[in-house]
Amino acid sequence: MRISFVVPAYNEVATVCQVLDRLTDLGLDAQVVVIDDGSTDGTAEAVERWSDTNRPVVLLRQPHQGKGAAVRSAIPHLDGEITVIQDADMEYDPADVPELVAPIERGLADVVFGSRLSGGRPQRSHLFWHLVGNRTLSFVTNVLYNTTISDMETGYKAFRTDALRSLRLTRDDFGIEPELTGESCNRGLRIYQVPIAYYGRGYAEGKKINWRDGLKALGVLVAVRLRR
Repeated sequence: MRISFVVPAYNEVATVCQVLDRLTDLGLDAQVVVIDDGSTDGTAEAVERWSDTNRPVVLLRQPHQGKGAAVRSAIPHLDGEITVIQDADMEYDPADVPELVAPIERGLADVVFGSRLSGGRPQRSHLFWHLVGNRTLSFVTNVLYNTTISDMETGYKAFRTDALRSLRLTRDDFGIEPELTGESCNRGLRIYQVPIAYYGRGYAEGKKINWRDGLKALGVLVAVRLRR
């Protein structure tokens, strides 16, 4: 099955080409859509140079709006049967993609979450309060939606592309993660999860999400649950 990779990028010139290299090394029938979210460090130009010398990449540019806006802007351009959201910062390892998409390829799943919290794969040991926040958000998700997701906030999610297109997505910022989760649950999509590695960054290394995004995520989870 053809896979479309959605790669939101904001000031990721240091890693975006490494991500593109790793996706290419998978040897898959794939489309790569990079969305430059108003970068000021030359990210878009680096992607253009990479595309000129390696393989064509669909490069979209937009003013800085956030990850959610980037993901939504990519959806009309997707041509694969499966869509994988791949961050440009190398926190998530493309080597996990074959297992991430396998339940969809087997016809079992509509959505697959790559779980950093289910064990079995390398995990960087740091940022304790992020772990607490992620577990809390996943617990709230499971209570609200009667499910058993272990890592709601994961940035590694795979979708049947037609299922992704069916979701009502409105968030521009990191609220896209709880919105994707809540919408998938509301619509009764078949959600699976697989363990993934996580090479997390610290704030000095460029990490962007913070505790305020966790509070927003709680609000999004409740708001999506109450949607009509």
